[in-house]
Amino acid sequence: MHWRGIRDYFTFQLLKHFVGIIIGSTIVGVSLNTLIIPNQIADGGVTGIAIILHYLFNWPVGWAVLLLNLPLFILGLRTVGRDFLIFSIAGVGILSAILSMTANLPALTHDILLAAISGGVLTGIGMGIIFRSRGSLGGTDILAVLFARTTSFSVGQILLGIDAVIFLGVAIMFRPEMAMYAMIYMFICTRVVDLVQVGLSHSKSVMVVTTHPQRIADEIMAKLERGVTLFEATGAFSGEAKKVVYCVINRAELSQIKEIVREQDPQAFVAISEVPEVVGEGFSTWKGH
Repeated sequence: MHWRGIRDYFTFQLLKHFVGIIIGSTIVGVSLNTLIIPNQIADGGVTGIAIILHYLFNWPVGWAVLLLNLPLFILGLRTVGRDFLIFSIAGVGILSAILSMTANLPALTHDILLAAISGGVLTGIGMGIIFRSRGSLGGTDILAVLFARTTSFSVGQILLGIDAVIFLGVAIMFRPEMAMYAMIYMFICTRVVDLVQVGLSHSKSVMVVTTHPQRIADEIMAKLERGVTLFEATGAFSGEAKKVVYCVINRAELSQIKEIVREQDPQAFVAISEVPEVVGEGFSTWKGH
């Protein structure tokens, strides 16, 4: 029964990942066919190359995405993880199918700036869902991993370089304005991907260097019901031993914790910083990771 439960759990997780990839790929495909492609806005990576080939030779974008990715998947067989490769193949295959099935949908707008902004939002949502489902749209991600292992450049630098070449090609073959719209689209897309993956609820981490650590910790735990960590520290100049109070709170609790510190130790040193994502009790769970 125990092993059956484990098997059922992993089957459910696998199904959830594939459903997420299907939903995300559908959003990306519809966004490309109704906003990006009709307005001749380039995308990054292999999808961007496929769109350029469509503009130049009227090749179907769905088939171009699939064919351009095949040699990259072959190259990645021995160099990237099995799970990453499987989910990448699933993402590319589903996206290619969606692009083909929705190719005849009418354009939602012919205002290029509006298309770039709206397309960036929709594509970012779709890609964020794919990434949260452990999927990928393959392509230059695999190529970047391969080059990063044989050169001194990082994966991020290689991906940026590939996109820069694509946008330069768009500027030369079409108009410089089209490359500018593509950059707007890509910027919004990447920001939305981050929001989908991380979420909107930015938390704050608070570090308090104080001579009254237990009093401050007790107040935080009593009034805010947040966990607190204490650790030792030594002043580099004074050599004085002090304790540091550390906790993570949400944005709404910031004024309360500042008031607690002011009341308990006005001389305390307080450092507050942004925390894009927190997983654990009192915050988000591991669900979806």
